[in-house]
Amino acid sequence: MPEDQRTPSPAPLTELLLRAPAEVIGLIPGSSNGALLIVLEDGPLAIYKPVRFERPLHDFPPGLHRRELASFLVARALGMEFIPPIVLRSDLPYGVGSIQLFIATDRPRHYFEMLEEAELHPQLALVAAFDLVVNNADRKAGHLIAGEDGHLYAIDNALTFNARPKLRTVIWEFGGTPIADELQERLAVLSSRVDPEIGGLLQEAEVDALAARASWLARAGRLPQVDAERRSYPWPLV
Repeated sequence: MPEDQRTPSPAPLTELLLRAPAEVIGLIPGSSNGALLIVLEDGPLAIYKPVRFERPLHDFPPGLHRRELASFLVARALGMEFIPPIVLRSDLPYGVGSIQLFIATDRPRHYFEMLEEAELHPQLALVAAFDLVVNNADRKAGHLIAGEDGHLYAIDNALTFNARPKLRTVIWEFGGTPIADELQERLAVLSSRVDPEIGGLLQEAEVDALAARASWLARAGRLPQVDAERRSYPWPLV
């Protein structure tokens, strides 16, 4: 299947995102790379991020849509369900880009508010583990949202998979949290063999670095402790 027509699974929702005719509603205010809100025919709202609207970055090559999809695939490989379904398409008005399900929220909240809710801590710790594995360079507080059903979602996962250490995140409160046995097993599998569908979206050095990070976390068995002076935060924080 061509790169711009990939779908991560045959599930009905991803098939809808991949195939359904779509109408552009408008630009999402404040989006740094020209994200557009679209409505799918007889279906849900979605976020469309055309490649042509990307701002050039000195430390990431063009094609952030591929990293968004790779993040979704890695999360699913690790048994994590917090990234909304995403596909790549080339048949929409502004050309090649990612299409991701829009998540409606019960009320606007960000990470620092969620941190006060103890019942969300297990999900937040999972996001921290994921961000470490994918080397997320931009985990802002506003990139975590709670759906109307209370489920936590992590969005904007494009600045990921750099072969050099780039971790910048607001989630530093879970150092020392043990990694569940099942997740350790999945990390070990990822470290031994990165699925070709994921590998095809990244550079060879990035695939090797991904496997190495997964191996390290599987062997460590817990999230790392990092002292306050070594913590690297994104900007702006929210």
